[in-house]
Amino acid sequence: MRHRSIRSTMLYPVVCLAASLALVAAPLQAQEQKGDQSQERYQISTPRLQMLGQAMHGQVAEKKLAGIATLVWQDDQVIYRDQAGYRNLEEQQPLTDDTIYKIFSLTKPITGTALLMLYEEGHFQLDDPVGKYLPELANLQVEIAGGPEGELRTEPTAQPVTIRQLMTHTAGFTYGRFSESQTDRLYVENDLQNIDSTLADMVTKLGSIPLRQQPGTVWHYSVSVDIQARLVEVLSGMAFDEFLQKRIFTPLGMVDTGFHVAEKQQDRLAVSYTPTEEGLKPFPNGPWLSKPAFLNGGGGLVSTMDDYLRFARMLLNEGELEGVRILKPETVQMMRSNQLPEGVAGPNWAPGNMFGLNVAVVSDSEKAQYLPEGTFWWWGIHGPWAWIDPANQIIVLGMMQNTDYRHSRVVHATVSNILYRPAP
Repeated sequence: MRHRSIRSTMLYPVVCLAASLALVAAPLQAQEQKGDQSQERYQISTPRLQMLGQAMHGQVAEKKLAGIATLVWQDDQVIYRDQAGYRNLEEQQPLTDDTIYKIFSLTKPITGTALLMLYEEGHFQLDDPVGKYLPELANLQVEIAGGPEGELRTEPTAQPVTIRQLMTHTAGFTYGRFSESQTDRLYVENDLQNIDSTLADMVTKLGSIPLRQQPGTVWHYSVSVDIQARLVEVLSGMAFDEFLQKRIFTPLGMVDTGFHVAEKQQDRLAVSYTPTEEGLKPFPNGPWLSKPAFLNGGGGLVSTMDDYLRFARMLLNEGELEGVRILKPETVQMMRSNQLPEGVAGPNWAPGNMFGLNVAVVSDSEKAQYLPEGTFWWWGIHGPWAWIDPANQIIVLGMMQNTDYRHSRVVHATVSNILYRPAP
């Protein structure tokens, strides 16, 4: 199981590094022409990009990261691109434009796109019960307060789980490793995302495990995107990897994206590192060197900066890239709009955000580390991120392979403060 070592609860980090860097950046920010922020669209200035480079290279110089790559797209072109550090410390291989990264949960927007393609084709409606297509999930129970000596007690769902709830993490499922409950423990015991199992196996197991909470009541990070991947298989009649390759990767020219790294590409695969008192220790790449049985729709893909940029550009351009249409504009607009039920908050570890379909959506810029309202985004547990800012036609991508997700969130906050925080 690829995530077996990652068990901590996801918390929004203290962004002291971001704050300090923002103060250091103030003199550079003050050099921006007043017209830059008074125009209809915000333009990222050269001093801000220079400060971004200094901050990221500082992360490597201070040995907090083995390497990090950053890219900024605006006005239909790359306005900034930089790599700092190494994809393999042991062999001193530097990051390059074609380095392949394990993108983990940056897989989720791709899976959501695949499912929405089938929605456009009329295969389902967003408020359809999941059990209509996956009968294993038709009669789920919900965990309630434990009985004597920790006995698991359940009750029926108040409403069927819907596909929209799957895409908003409000269906009641969990991950088993980011929170604690009797249901979470059952996820771990059943090893739901075992690399040698299949999406169908996972769904079958889920049918006998209660939900963590009633559907539609709480945002809770979960395996719901893996369930979406299984839905893609059932609705399309294709294996999930086959669907992605045929319908998304090949049409968009994403030549280095998939569920494993072919032998001829393996020297380009970046190594992840775990910070320890003795320094940065490598995290094994082995699981990504051969095709897995489990096609993890929530976190299984590898990709490059250029490949993911093509995917992000398609979403920024409301579903089309270079004459290839993947989604309709109205579908992308729905994807990036808040879909949470009234009274349900977004991720508690990402203040200032609501949630669309497989992406977070900024609702309060200041609380969201100055990302503009309407920016939709996500990130992966080893640190890579993608922010898409439709109002200003900006994409910001970052690629790193760092198992300390708390520090990754600090890095993310640092970048958004440097690029977007209002100049003093």
